[in-house]
Amino acid sequence: MNIKETKKNIIRAGYKAVDELIYVAEEKIITNTEDDISADRLKNAAATKKLAIFDAFEILNRIEEEKKEAFGGFAERRSK
Repeated sequence: MNIKETKKNIIRAGYKAVDELIYVAEEKIITNTEDDISADRLKNAAATKKLAIFDAFEILNRIEEEKKEAFGGFAERRSK
């Protein structure tokens, strides 16, 4: 197993996950349908969007950390 290649694959998967979370965050809560949307459902939808946004940032931050650690040069790895 090549760990460096596996990390690259995980990073690619992380970017795909962020794209999906962005899609969730951009979805409309109110779609102008005839369905009555209760305040509780609106609150849950807003909480879901908030969670999607925070998860996306968390994934991006972790990707950046991994990229620095795994793919940085010799000096960058030794400077810690």
